[in-house]
Amino acid sequence: MTKPEPTVFLVDDDHAVRDALGLLLDTAGFNTVSFSSASEFLERYDASQPGCLVLDIRMPGMSGLELQEALVDQAAGLPIIFLTGHGNVRMSAKAFRTGAIDFLEKPFDEAVLLERIHEAMGLDKTNRKSAARHAHASSRLSVLTPREREVMLLLVAGNTNKEIAAKLDLSTRTIETHRGRVMEKTAVQSVAELVELAISSGSYTPK
Repeated sequence: MTKPEPTVFLVDDDHAVRDALGLLLDTAGFNTVSFSSASEFLERYDASQPGCLVLDIRMPGMSGLELQEALVDQAAGLPIIFLTGHGNVRMSAKAFRTGAIDFLEKPFDEAVLLERIHEAMGLDKTNRKSAARHAHASSRLSVLTPREREVMLLLVAGNTNKEIAAKLDLSTRTIETHRGRVMEKTAVQSVAELVELAISSGSYTPK
């Protein structure tokens, strides 16, 4: 299956701005899709589509900040670059707190915008790879029983079989059996691999 092409999504109620930005981004080699309102984008956007969002902050109906909040609520981590003709410190601070990449005032420097878009695309790619690793690792650990998970967490924290047995009030032989099942079910060849898997899943954070 072909992976979706990274796309710059433009959301601005001013058709002249959309046309100008679309031409700029097309010339720079970006795949671009434009929307005249935040609600239109929200209705049509598929979170599996990689890319970034170039977003006007003030629009009729749903504002750019409201769209940003809606995407956060949906756990859609699409990087956002805000554009505005009437920016202020309060708006920009709120946008950054919610994860915006930048806040550019119109008229903006085209070179700066293109640089920010490249940064946003790179960030989105990194975030998606991290999310995929997390999902894969979580899936591999999901086959463990609650007891096996207990043993796994103590094992990756550096405990020996004897120490785990004492903490769980079980025999060392029982811990050895659980340990073998953990290694088999998660398809790892060493404790080091198991540690990496636990970290990727978010189950374990090294101290």
